[in-house]
Amino acid sequence: MDDFHGTVRQALRFAAEVAAETLWPTRCALCDALGEVLCERCAASIPHVDWWRACRRCGSPFGYVQCDMCNPVALGRLGRKSLPFAACASAVVFGEDAGRVVRVFKDQGEQRLSAVMASAMARMVPPDWRFDAVTYVPSTLAAYRRRGYDHASLIAHDVAAELGVSCVDTLARPKTRDQRTLSGTQRIANLDGRFEALEDEMPLRILLVDDVFTTGSTLCAATDALLAAGCETVYGLTYARV
Repeated sequence: MDDFHGTVRQALRFAAEVAAETLWPTRCALCDALGEVLCERCAASIPHVDWWRACRRCGSPFGYVQCDMCNPVALGRLGRKSLPFAACASAVVFGEDAGRVVRVFKDQGEQRLSAVMASAMARMVPPDWRFDAVTYVPSTLAAYRRRGYDHASLIAHDVAAELGVSCVDTLARPKTRDQRTLSGTQRIANLDGRFEALEDEMPLRILLVDDVFTTGSTLCAATDALLAAGCETVYGLTYARV
């Protein structure tokens, strides 16, 4: 009987998927072609971060020789003398197409893009990074209610599946304004001390995931909270890098 009920559930799920695909066919987030949430041609057209040209410390796309992000002047604008995370990497350079992928994923509800983004991100993790679990920068409660899901959590779980490690919740939702509307200075003030670690035991080495690295203020603030809670090493990983 259980097998029968299981077969019926699978048949109903398949029928629902067929109906949904008929009424709302899957289209590419960039070119609107039928078939995939991001077609191969569009995925290949988004400028990927070249690991050989990127800064080994912060992942800035063209910072290998002289980094524009983790030099003393840039760090001073963040109110820091050094970066709190051990290293950071990103999959693509933020631009019009990468920005549209992120917006379709976050603001238009195309959650299936999470797996596509996570696959590109997982390929950028250097083989010498050692971490016990994947975690993420949680969205605010207002953003979660507006979207109905936590976008970074989806990406982190997909990244963890790609890398074969566990994904854990480590940070409480921050009470902050939407970072996208703020200047660099305002972003820093907005995030100052706003992240708090959850009470569960903290992994010693963590891969911290977010969607976009803009100024680095979000990733730095989240890392500060993880280190204060007992984590020894934090690596950062994002889909896009400004």
